[in-house]
Amino acid sequence: MDTNKRTKVNCMNRTHYIRDAKKHNGEKVRIAGWVHDTRDLGKLKFVLVRDITGIVQVTMKKGLVDDSILERANVNREDVVEFEGEIKENKIAPDGVELIPTAFEHLNKVELKLPVDPTGKVHSELDTRLDNRYIDLRRNEISLIFKVKSIVARAFREKLEELEFIEIHTSAITGTATEGGADVFAIQYFENQAYLVQSPQLYKQLAVIGGFDRVVMTVPVFRAEKHNTTSHLNEITQMDIEMGFADHNDVMDILEQVIIHTLTRVKKEAGEEIAKTFGKEITVPEKVTRYTYTELVERLNKNGFEMKHGWDFTREAEKKLDEVLEEEIYFIYDWPTEVRAFYSMPDEKDENICHAFDLLYRGLEISSGAKRIHLPALLEKQLKKRGLEPSDFAFYINAFRMGAPPHAGWSIGLERFVMKICNQDNIRECMLFPRDRTRLMP
Repeated sequence: MDTNKRTKVNCMNRTHYIRDAKKHNGEKVRIAGWVHDTRDLGKLKFVLVRDITGIVQVTMKKGLVDDSILERANVNREDVVEFEGEIKENKIAPDGVELIPTAFEHLNKVELKLPVDPTGKVHSELDTRLDNRYIDLRRNEISLIFKVKSIVARAFREKLEELEFIEIHTSAITGTATEGGADVFAIQYFENQAYLVQSPQLYKQLAVIGGFDRVVMTVPVFRAEKHNTTSHLNEITQMDIEMGFADHNDVMDILEQVIIHTLTRVKKEAGEEIAKTFGKEITVPEKVTRYTYTELVERLNKNGFEMKHGWDFTREAEKKLDEVLEEEIYFIYDWPTEVRAFYSMPDEKDENICHAFDLLYRGLEISSGAKRIHLPALLEKQLKKRGLEPSDFAFYINAFRMGAPPHAGWSIGLERFVMKICNQDNIRECMLFPRDRTRLMP
């Protein structure tokens, strides 16, 4: 992980993070963290101390350090400690440096048996790890996932700010199902029935109707779907945009720029560590290829995978496409209207095709979007074709009766994107405290 941005810190318990402290040979530093491991040879004691940036060896030899430090530094793994001393070169020490302490503080002792091994040497089941996530996070590979997630979220905002999008913040509570679906979590809101939002779709569209041509948001969304898969959660983080006076091609252009910028950032700041830890190198495409839905249906059938026009792509189909195309990332656009959301704009020449799209990365859909229907009469027509009653969507349709411009947008599933970047098999690894059908704690 690139730590060039880390500088000397002025905190009560440390002057430097460990990775920075190692650069200050011959200088006095103060570090703080957790005891990663110990080795006591009587007159010679080694303590490996770990913080978010790395590990350093603290070497205590009788006669070279104060006897009181040797006596008091009787520490166990995962105790919280503070050491002050001089950084010295030592070719046989990890990373070639060690800290010779002149002061020591025992900040907190471990009082219970650790249910998860922070070194990762002892295997723990995923449920055990999630039950004790605060210990699991101390493992290098797990902390790396969330460092990468931070880079992705930052790069997303960074690029869209450069493209002059305005960040908005909307409510997680609504009085109706925002996409008209049944899979919503109902909550009691004082005397009224309310719901956790399943999508920020309506709100970002309203912002565009309100005159904000380009809006961006990062929000939690909640879906009460009773699935139990490795790629779904009931609470996820969406990274969304909506763009006024634009069509699906315009917002695919924006998404392509965001993805390329994000992967570039990840590769620069964490690429080597990702490859070393997860066995998968980050590659950055020069451009993202675009395929029509029809073209890919034909490609699948030619390669022995049955796929009928009008079917959605299953996980198996997505994996097969990954093999057939031999591309890590690509668009699928111009979908059959019947399989996409009712608000997706039909093609002017063929209403059976709509201007919706998906973005697949390493065999998994990580983003979807569309040009929206901004004409009330057409919205009503599409609802009726699906057997839905327009009056049930009056709250939505009426917004378009007051001067709604053409617009389009998309959403990236943050956890799915990070899951694929970090070569993980289960999306739960990429949510700090995941929520699924059974998990509500911690």
